[in-house]
Amino acid sequence: MLDPYTPVLILGALGVGLGVVVIALSFVIGPRAPSPVKEATYESGLTPIGPGRRRVPVRYYLVATLFILFDIEVIYLYPYAVRFRQLAAPVEAGGQGVGALASMGVFVGVLLLGFVYVWRKGALEWD
Repeated sequence: MLDPYTPVLILGALGVGLGVVVIALSFVIGPRAPSPVKEATYESGLTPIGPGRRRVPVRYYLVATLFILFDIEVIYLYPYAVRFRQLAAPVEAGGQGVGALASMGVFVGVLLLGFVYVWRKGALEWD
């Protein structure tokens, strides 16, 4: 039953085992010389000024979330574009015919509606 998956299981076990061995060796063999300079935060070689946690405008998170949402759509559009000829083939030839175009049209339409909504709400304005 597990015969076809045996190489995959062996490879997974070797990967996990190697990771554990490397971490253990670095912990055992690695040098330890803590000092105040090594413990200090490092950012571009500048001395830290002020608190480490600063308030970030909510708009930043909104724009970041919108970017992720609209960026993920490409994950769905790219495979469709690559296989469009096979998908758009007639049903008799093994494709989906007009259904492939219609389903992607609905998908892009919903994304377009979301984009127009976000645009009208002013979420893309950075003032």
